[in-house]
Amino acid sequence: MEKDVAVAIGPQSSGIAHVISQVSNELHVPLLSLATDPTLSALQYPYFLRTTQSDYFQMYAIAAFVEHYGWKEVITIFVDDDYGRNGISVLGDALAQNLAKISYKAAFSPGASTDNIADLLVKVNLMESRVFVVHVNPDSGLGIFSAAKSLGMMTNGYIWIATDWMPSVLDASEPEGNDTMNLLQGVIALRHHTPDSVLKKRFMSRWKNLKYAGNWSINSYSFYAYDSVWLAAHALDSFFNLGGNISFSNNPRLSSSNDSSLNLTSLRIFEGGEQLLKILLAVNYMGLTGQIQFDSERNLVHPSFDFINVVGTGSHRIGYWSNYSGLSVVAPETLYQNPGNRSSGNQQLYSVIWPGQTTKKPRGWVFPNNGKPLQIGVPYRVSFKEVVSKDKDPPGVSGFCIDVFEAAVNLLPYPVPHNYVLYGDGLRNPEFSDLVNDVAQNKYDAAVGDITITTNRTRIVDFTQPFMESGLVIVAPVKESKSSAWAFLKPFTVQMWCVTGAFSLFVGAVVWILEHRINTEFRGPPRQQLMTILCTGIAMVGLLYVLRWSMLVEVDASDSAGENTASTLGRMVLIIWLFVVLIINSSYTASLTSILTVQQLSSGIDGIDSLISSNAPIGVQDGSFAHKYLVDELNIAKSRIVNLRDPDAYASALQRGPKNGGVAAIVDELPYVELFLSSINCRYKIVGQEFTKSGWGFVFQRGSPLAVDMSTAILQLSENGNLQRVHDKWLKKSACSTTADQVEENRLSLKSFWGLFLICGTACILALVVFFCRILYQYSRYSSLEAGEGNIEVGDAVSSRRPIPSRRTSFKDYFDKKEGEIEKA
Repeated sequence: MEKDVAVAIGPQSSGIAHVISQVSNELHVPLLSLATDPTLSALQYPYFLRTTQSDYFQMYAIAAFVEHYGWKEVITIFVDDDYGRNGISVLGDALAQNLAKISYKAAFSPGASTDNIADLLVKVNLMESRVFVVHVNPDSGLGIFSAAKSLGMMTNGYIWIATDWMPSVLDASEPEGNDTMNLLQGVIALRHHTPDSVLKKRFMSRWKNLKYAGNWSINSYSFYAYDSVWLAAHALDSFFNLGGNISFSNNPRLSSSNDSSLNLTSLRIFEGGEQLLKILLAVNYMGLTGQIQFDSERNLVHPSFDFINVVGTGSHRIGYWSNYSGLSVVAPETLYQNPGNRSSGNQQLYSVIWPGQTTKKPRGWVFPNNGKPLQIGVPYRVSFKEVVSKDKDPPGVSGFCIDVFEAAVNLLPYPVPHNYVLYGDGLRNPEFSDLVNDVAQNKYDAAVGDITITTNRTRIVDFTQPFMESGLVIVAPVKESKSSAWAFLKPFTVQMWCVTGAFSLFVGAVVWILEHRINTEFRGPPRQQLMTILCTGIAMVGLLYVLRWSMLVEVDASDSAGENTASTLGRMVLIIWLFVVLIINSSYTASLTSILTVQQLSSGIDGIDSLISSNAPIGVQDGSFAHKYLVDELNIAKSRIVNLRDPDAYASALQRGPKNGGVAAIVDELPYVELFLSSINCRYKIVGQEFTKSGWGFVFQRGSPLAVDMSTAILQLSENGNLQRVHDKWLKKSACSTTADQVEENRLSLKSFWGLFLICGTACILALVVFFCRILYQYSRYSSLEAGEGNIEVGDAVSSRRPIPSRRTSFKDYFDKKEGEIEKA
């Protein structure tokens, strides 16, 4: 920089790039750098332009790869300098977005000896994760894999991911021998993606013809360096074409003291630096590495990488990653032509040959190699010991939860050494939330028991798939309901009774209208006809009439409360109404039978709402989350909550009642309530519905991969029926009858039968329409005949047998006449 410089290219070292960038800013000299440190930003260094891809994107590519295979923890091995630290910091952020993390950062100083590296690998090999990300300088990278090979860490079960340093070493060196490639078998590495363009092929052809090139290959950084030189040339050419002039001026802020060896006064400011920078930021052309264009953050557009897998004596590409579409087996430059799609179903890679020459995806973790089995906390229960309890025989505990856990562990493809540790004093049930907190604080590796999955608990630990459905319910005292003189009214609601009665009268009226003119039994004095209407509809509701249903098909007329129907329309209406009556009668009988055998509440509590509004004491189980839920979520006063030790305390508290120091109801989870009710011969009942939905799960520390595998095993137990068999072994008891509020549920309402009434009503209306159309037509003809006969002479009238009416017949009189009488007249 002591000489006048208009544009600088390099360096590749991130540490040196920080220093040079500061100088370039002071001298207004654009710096085209190949440094990949993500902390080198245009915000801090306005004249810094990165002409390669930032490690920011490379780390996000690694995070996408880790997510694709479902791993949750990685161990990073990196050189402890700006390049290594800053890259790994970005990787941690990228993994966190996918709910993964760096479980351990293994850093070593630049120039570390082979022994130091071996000691570091021994340390990480004792840890749980088997996914290693190696982000180092090219000079120390192969030494890490040599040490890993000697320690047996390049075998089945290990995953090694190397950043772009490894392809740079392999591509830029002479063909490696078998010894070097044997160190890297199964390793995954990232390489900057450069499209296979015509321009690139021409360059490679010219490169091979150079005498000094020999058999040497070039790596992706060589392509970026080539493009950087041409970028500077294009920019300077445009600068001169626009009338730019290379001129410099002194900077008064740069001065050196007499005793300083730095010749700062020789550094001069490039006056055209700002103009040249604008030209560089505006370029857009195709180079060897693809499109040369800078985005708003002064990074090259379309960052992308190749994923390569080292196999045999070479490597093959298993896919790509781009900031545009994520993981893909299609080249990024092809995908740029289509809308971006980063959905999980669109993320694809070809198969990988992992260390150990296997194509099966490694699990990614093992139990720490420190000889210690998992320490599993188990609640020391004093009640409901069918769920989990202390046992004299190994393993020291037994119960439903223990059998489920052991069955799930047996389905895992690897052994899980573990010890059970009782949690609690055995005098009262322990606080389950305290046990969960101890797992979160690493006092236990896991917890097995009837531990309810709640929102607050999931924030600090990981739960497995629920192995038992649960939820809070209310238990209250009940008594047998005494038979009532009006019990027969309970099957129907008031609305149902009213509609049924109204329809009975309606059908009776319709039948009377249809039968009045042709049926003698539907005629007579008004009082008799009114009784006929009432009997016709209502009598058919009775069971006697329903039993005579089968006779309708065989006789000419149906007998309805003593009256025979003669018209076709009347019979049609009766048949449909009798069908409705048959269904209603059957439903009524079933509902009445159920109601007469159902118990009813002896208290005013019929659900969670009435329990909240009352001031009665509420019983909960020791250690249950129900206490916290009632207080924090439902705002019930703590003074109303009574902790109960066991089922005997439940029964005693309910029997005494709130007036005698007991409780009005008990709130507990459904599995416990079912066990409690079966133990007391169902003397109490569940009130209302389950007002929370949750389940029991096994607890593991946050991020533990064992939680995922155990969830899969629990699903397998559920699918093959073993989970139900374990449940039946421990928890299947004599079932109690339905809940105490079933009386209301068994009552029949109109909504269950409105379709039947609609059909019957429609039939009645259609029959009336047909009937009145017919009678109106007959009346019109009769009226015409009367009008013609009125003009006959008296002499003719005397000789005529038909008498001349004194006045015209009204429609009412005509309707009231029997049809036979009109025909005779």
